[in-house]
Amino acid sequence: MARRLISPCQGSGLLNAGFLGVFSSHHYHRLPLSSSHRSSQLKHCYLPNLRKEVSHWTRPATPSLSLYSARLASKRTTCSVATEPPPSTTEEPEMDLPKEIFLKEYKKPDYLFDSVNLEFQLGEDKTIVTSKIAVSPGTEGTSSPLTLHGRDLKLLSIKVNGKDLKSEDYTVDSRHLTVSRPPGGTFNLEIVTEIYPQLNTSLEGLYKSTGNFCTQCEAEGFRKITYFQDRPDVMATYTCRIEADKTLYPVLLSNGNLIEQGDLEGGKHYALWEDPFKKPSYLFALVAGQLDCREDSFTTCSGRKVTLRIWTPGQDLAKTAHAMYSLKAAMKWDEEVFGLEYDLDLFNIVVVPDFNMGAMENKSLNIFQSRLVLASPETATDGDYAAILGVVGHEYFHNWTGNRVTCRDWFQLTLKEGLTVFRDQEFSSDLGCRTVKRIADVSKLRTYQFPQDAGPMAHPIRPHSWTIFIPGAEVVRMYKTMFGASGFRKGMDLYFQRHDGQAVTCEDFYAAIQEVPPTPGQPVKEPMFIPIAVGLVDSTGKDMPLTSIYSDGMLQSLTSDGQPVFTTVLQFNKKEEEFIFNNIPEKPVPSLLRGYSAPVRLDSDLTESDLFFLLANDSDEFNRWEAGQVLSRKLMLSLVADFQQQKTLALNPKFVDGLRSILRNTSLDKEFIAKAITLPGQGEIMDMMPVADPDAVHAVRTFIKKELALQLKDDLLSTVTNNRSSEAYTFDHDSMARRALKNTCLAYLASLNEPDTTELAFIEYKSATNMTEQFAALAALSQNPGQVRDDTLLDFYNKWQHDYLVVSKWFALQATSDIPGNVANVQKLLGHPAFDMRNPNKVYSLIGGFCGSPVNFHAKDGSGYKFLGEVVLQLDKINPQVASRMVSAFSRWRRYDESRQALAKAQLEMIVSANGLSENVYEIASKSLAA
Repeated sequence: MARRLISPCQGSGLLNAGFLGVFSSHHYHRLPLSSSHRSSQLKHCYLPNLRKEVSHWTRPATPSLSLYSARLASKRTTCSVATEPPPSTTEEPEMDLPKEIFLKEYKKPDYLFDSVNLEFQLGEDKTIVTSKIAVSPGTEGTSSPLTLHGRDLKLLSIKVNGKDLKSEDYTVDSRHLTVSRPPGGTFNLEIVTEIYPQLNTSLEGLYKSTGNFCTQCEAEGFRKITYFQDRPDVMATYTCRIEADKTLYPVLLSNGNLIEQGDLEGGKHYALWEDPFKKPSYLFALVAGQLDCREDSFTTCSGRKVTLRIWTPGQDLAKTAHAMYSLKAAMKWDEEVFGLEYDLDLFNIVVVPDFNMGAMENKSLNIFQSRLVLASPETATDGDYAAILGVVGHEYFHNWTGNRVTCRDWFQLTLKEGLTVFRDQEFSSDLGCRTVKRIADVSKLRTYQFPQDAGPMAHPIRPHSWTIFIPGAEVVRMYKTMFGASGFRKGMDLYFQRHDGQAVTCEDFYAAIQEVPPTPGQPVKEPMFIPIAVGLVDSTGKDMPLTSIYSDGMLQSLTSDGQPVFTTVLQFNKKEEEFIFNNIPEKPVPSLLRGYSAPVRLDSDLTESDLFFLLANDSDEFNRWEAGQVLSRKLMLSLVADFQQQKTLALNPKFVDGLRSILRNTSLDKEFIAKAITLPGQGEIMDMMPVADPDAVHAVRTFIKKELALQLKDDLLSTVTNNRSSEAYTFDHDSMARRALKNTCLAYLASLNEPDTTELAFIEYKSATNMTEQFAALAALSQNPGQVRDDTLLDFYNKWQHDYLVVSKWFALQATSDIPGNVANVQKLLGHPAFDMRNPNKVYSLIGGFCGSPVNFHAKDGSGYKFLGEVVLQLDKINPQVASRMVSAFSRWRRYDESRQALAKAQLEMIVSANGLSENVYEIASKSLAA
């Protein structure tokens, strides 16, 4: 018997010549699906619009707040904080409005830089930077002026071929140095500048962090060090000579290999570094300070020994063991999976407390925010350990996807970031549980990216904004699905073979992948399609064998080595597609979009009974989880409507039974169970409402959580008891899964706020031997306002006040709390002695954390909006990049009721009218207002 699957897909003008082209999921396409036995519709298969041309890039590129917690944090902003000594009279600077840059305006550089020799004389009051550049014409015979970028620099001298330029031969303004008439052919350019790292609170360019010098140059930070063509398609080899006081700065690091070092007069010393591989300026790095290192080594597949060092203040050295393990695991994995070997004799990682983002992939000198390197069982959670594994891997993988082959311009950012995120996702999946990792990645996509794409900061996947990384990775994943693992690997090999040492575009990647020979059964490679992985489940809960499928006038065998398959990928590349499955003996329940095979929002006509059936039986664990999530979302939306109409709330018994069966199923992975019994977040539900109602959603989610805890209390209690362990902490999947399930159940129980469950959580808190379980118990107790909460929070701080990373967790836990009127608590914490507005991690924890509580940030009285508006203006004077992330919490203000809209709009208007506002904050705030 044949079964038919029909799907109209409107607007299928799919990408024809461009690997990621544009991926803007605020343009949704309706994709119904039906069979001869059912009208099963993918009614809203929300596929991001795919089109060939990218719109524009606004400089400076500004990220969103919502994705800070993701491993990459934003890397795309420039700032306008002055780093020269302040003038004698205080005057608000004028703001330069952001300039929109269009992809169609891209022009190859008029001049190329073949080699760059840098010299730094690091001082306490000022730093002198000398750059010596070998310049050649980009096109033969060019007579164009040479325009260099520069911000907050004091020019001391400029020479061409050893001769000082006369003042009439060049011009300098606040953003550029222009040499009017460069000599023809190749020439040498020497520029000496003076900068003030100790005053640089923007944490871009060269700055000081806890007494040490550090750099951050992506995307446009190098122009705050010296005048330069600060664009990614200008690639050169670099040497870097660093001079500094030997007592204050005994460690001097830069890219590449250490060539020479020695002592100088006056208690100074120097180090000379050489990077033999061409790189753009955004990958330059320098670190100088008092640091100790953990040293290890890795022998590559060709037998070459690589020295590995992780540098950190001496007191934190013991906490670098897991990061070193992660680095060696990543190096081995990249050789085995992609055949990519490390190319230098030394790899350095430096830990920095003050860093705007998570980490930076500078060639051979990765710089990391402390929380993504430092870990011990006593001070770091399982989530921290997993993040360190993923981010260390991510930054190492950039050595090939980002460094050896980089992006031509920032419109191509997804080429290096989306591709590398895909690689780090695969790495973490191979070292952990693939299903659980997939659920986590998809949850992040839905929680952060989909809402942004529905707001004023929506963008295609190829412009500037760093939040494209996750959907970019999803499109790379679709390519792997399209070409198969073997074909995808061949395409990657060709990509590196063709473009090593080049700055390339998304089209270059796609061209390499496209040249892979076709897979059997698919003689012609479609330029792009929507791959929907499908299985059919019979009435006993077993997958039906799939032998053949009829589509587009062709009958295709689905067997593999003569054996039937149980999951197949349907290729949607037209407005309407029909798929007929042959030899199907009974009416199946379709399991659609298995493994989340495409980054779409799927709305089908699967009945509630179908979903409960899939929740209990689907062999694809992702879809098993997804069935539960769909049921949860439908239940929550229904109860929100009841709440708004002041009806009595009641929980569907079948929903409770479904979760109970999952909780009791000993054959399932324990971390999977933890995720399967976790309700969708408040933000996800609000995004499905015509007008977001944070109060109603919070009330409903709280009701469901407590009702589940009440009805499943015995199962939850036994699960907590059965998953206790007295063994020493280990970071492995089974142990993490056990802790995840136990902690999830404990949070449910503590929500009841009953004496016995509160006592249970308190005992777990006091008896915990690792941070994962202690912090989970603290979080469970913190759900309910009262003396127990206050006393336990104080006890935790008193115990860990000496560890700034643990204190950041303490700030975040209180900031994200949904307890009534929490804005007053957060305001009070701004004055806490452990809080520092200059430290991005603490800002993200406290202020960013508060924005993550919808019911308090969107408080009816506007107190949350007023708090954030005032903080943004204060923060903007210190670090515009961080301030721009905070202000983006306002970006979807029109999603709420008229009263909240008016209150949020007033804060945005106050922000954009402020004197001296940075470009970064202005761009986000003004776009939000104009939405």
